[in-house]
Amino acid sequence: MRLAGRKAVVTGGTKGLGRAVTEAFIREGCDVVTAARNADEAEWETSTGPGKHFFHPVDVRSRASVDALMEYADRSLGGLDIVVANAGVSRPGPAATLAAEAWDEVIDTNITGVFHCVQAAVPYLERSDHARLITMSSVVAGQLTPGASAYSSSKAAVEAFTRVCAAELASRDITVNCLSPGLIDAGMGSLLPRNEKIWPHFEAKLAMGRMGRPEEVADAAVFLAGTDSRYVNGHVLEVSGGLRW
Repeated sequence: MRLAGRKAVVTGGTKGLGRAVTEAFIREGCDVVTAARNADEAEWETSTGPGKHFFHPVDVRSRASVDALMEYADRSLGGLDIVVANAGVSRPGPAATLAAEAWDEVIDTNITGVFHCVQAAVPYLERSDHARLITMSSVVAGQLTPGASAYSSSKAAVEAFTRVCAAELASRDITVNCLSPGLIDAGMGSLLPRNEKIWPHFEAKLAMGRMGRPEEVADAAVFLAGTDSRYVNGHVLEVSGGLRW
């Protein structure tokens, strides 16, 4: 029960890595509000542990929507200790021909959405004696990946933003860290092996000979959310199995 009594929000928390993080938190005794754009994503069972589960719709591109989420979480949970800004999208395509609408959606969701979450969460986290902000990047933030101009740019920005926030919020006893998953068999990553054209290129980079499992990323999130990471701040934790770029 590493998170017993803690209270968390996980955006993008109803599927993929966000769901794995939510379930891991609940197993560790944390009460969690999951948030996603579509209300129908609330309909899933959690029987993974003693923590309670709630749902609230959110569009992280909208500051008003994120404000409403944090207010709901504070009211429903009786406070807020941990925020995982996980919501993200990918719209692949060559930079020279990528639609402006696709670029805007990725940037607005992946980096502006994190900005909204941090600003909305800080007033609540300041009241906690265990305040944790966790952002979500990707190994492609620092690696050349043709076709991922929008996604890679947004995740590189998340890492820089995380480090700045860590420095700025340290005096308020709020730690800010970032998870950087590699090739994980969940969410968008689960589609890679189905693409026969590009999968051999990525498969050759798997140093451990397999994709990561969502629970392995979730375990890292539990560490960053728990007391063992109390002096870890401004860190980008790669969970990739040692990719051979």
